[in-house]
Amino acid sequence: MIYASTHPAAGGSIRESRNRHLRRRHVLLAVMALAILAGFCCSLTFGQTYVPFSDVIRILAGETVPGAGFTVGQLRLPRAVLGLVAGMSFGLGGAAFQTLLRNPLASPDIIGITSGASAAAVFSIVILGVGGPAASVFAVVAGLAVALLVHGLSYRNGVSGARLILVGIGVSAMLESMIVYILSRAPAFSLQEAMRWLTGSLNGAKLEMAGPLLLALLIFGSVLLVKARDLEVMRTGEDTATALGVNVSSTRLLVIVSAVGLIATATAITGPIAFVAFLAGPIAAGIFGRRHSILLPAGLIGAALVLAGDFVGQFLLPSRYPVGVVTGALGAPYLIILIIRSNRQGAAS
Repeated sequence: MIYASTHPAAGGSIRESRNRHLRRRHVLLAVMALAILAGFCCSLTFGQTYVPFSDVIRILAGETVPGAGFTVGQLRLPRAVLGLVAGMSFGLGGAAFQTLLRNPLASPDIIGITSGASAAAVFSIVILGVGGPAASVFAVVAGLAVALLVHGLSYRNGVSGARLILVGIGVSAMLESMIVYILSRAPAFSLQEAMRWLTGSLNGAKLEMAGPLLLALLIFGSVLLVKARDLEVMRTGEDTATALGVNVSSTRLLVIVSAVGLIATATAITGPIAFVAFLAGPIAAGIFGRRHSILLPAGLIGAALVLAGDFVGQFLLPSRYPVGVVTGALGAPYLIILIIRSNRQGAAS
């Protein structure tokens, strides 16, 4: 009798807690979107020369502004757009892998996907003598092939996250060795292009470069967001997810293909911008919590990391550095901390 009388109140309390959490999530998403918009506007306004924001708006509206039209329209705008789209792609794809495998180390940076794309691009630039779109196609295909290889080698009555990470680290080491060997035999003119690409850079960005990546983000990103709820259910375990009506096999396949497609396409166009895919998910989980999917927040975090990293590398340091150098400097210490924490947890258990 007492249980029956308190049950409605308990249900109302749960609903209120859920609604409060959703309101907080929506506020945080709005704040993140505004922060990205502010970063985007700063990328167009500030630089070696300052362009008033009113002039930026006029240029975006199609007006001719003497002395600023080329700087904003041809240099800063393509760089900012490409950084925004690439950052969202890296963040979304990386968080999808980490959620699927229930391990923060399960990032494309760690398990060899970006290394596969990088090795293919370097091979096409140095050995085959082709670059541009052809190198991008090589990189996308190689990223997909490495993902299939790692998945196949780690499959044994299912895919274990820890086993896949170990196999991915081994494959990544082999590919990195291949990259070093190719670079050691590269002529000077090819070496410069390959090294620029390998650092992960927005230099030389053009608006048409963002087109294929935006298309990939719309297609693969939409698939990931549609599957976000099923992916969260799978975090409780595949048996539980199956009992709750989730088609585990098809969800896993769609998530892997979509995440690899995003990461490989972004890597093919901007190079492997280090640790954005690795950092975006944990940062999003720390800010937004894990009661709901972190895929969309991770995409926003990824965009913010690339925009901020590129601005810092270009204008706030003594020398100019590609964005991949800045994000790599941020991600490497976090990787070390995460490995130490994982080792301690393993020793404690």
